[in-house]
Amino acid sequence: MLSGNNMRNMVRNILSIGLFSFLLLFFTSSTAGPGSMSRNQVKKIVIDAGHGGHDPGTRGKFSREKEIALDIALELGSIIEKHLQDVEVIYTRNSDKFVDLDHRAEIANKNHADIFVSIHCNAFSRKDVHGTETYVLGTHKTKDNLEVAKRENSVILLEEDYEDRYEGFDPKSPESHILFELFQNAHLENSLNLAASIENQFKTRAGRHSRGVRQAGFWVLWRTSMPAVLVETGYLSNPSEEKDLNDDVQQSYIASAIFRAIRDYKQDMESSN
Repeated sequence: MLSGNNMRNMVRNILSIGLFSFLLLFFTSSTAGPGSMSRNQVKKIVIDAGHGGHDPGTRGKFSREKEIALDIALELGSIIEKHLQDVEVIYTRNSDKFVDLDHRAEIANKNHADIFVSIHCNAFSRKDVHGTETYVLGTHKTKDNLEVAKRENSVILLEEDYEDRYEGFDPKSPESHILFELFQNAHLENSLNLAASIENQFKTRAGRHSRGVRQAGFWVLWRTSMPAVLVETGYLSNPSEEKDLNDDVQQSYIASAIFRAIRDYKQDMESSN
């Protein structure tokens, strides 16, 4: 549990960042002329392969999340580069290396990305649970959502000086995750639209079982300053789905589904200009 000082410091930091984001959004909206297109373009996409290096992520019987996430991320980037030639693809990692959680968001922010997509695999205590889920930043509607966020955020514990770098945030503490309720993502609507499109593509085109769009307090989504989603591509704890997630053809289907959602989102955004 967070100490009183850490709790107060974190609340103060979140409120300060929230106020700054609101003022930035207000200033941008009020000063942009009717011909401005900067907020409705998709020209840079950051693809984040979850985990990596000494952080394997979740494990199945014979595979690890970090390898599958990287394979799908690289396949997704390749498809985007082939079919959306006006879009620049930026990876948080393109090899088996560990990247700090806050640095992943920093890569997206410094490159002024228009979309941030984080690729992951899921796990659960019951082996029959399977399917895809796409998360956006928000509060935890169910205990399951909280557990997913706690597991993905636990990467923080592998980083040096995490207590100072993450302002006292404890990924194991439910109280820490409740603090995300104090921060509203300025890009929530667009994030939800992208997430819904991804899950629709999984269900209707890729033949995956969609468990829907969900909201939870992922640190990496909170730190990004653009529409951002975290895609759980399937459950390594399910034997059949683990086999699928390690199959090159199935990985291509998953990457293609995410690509089509991004393509449609891009078209919708830019047509509004």
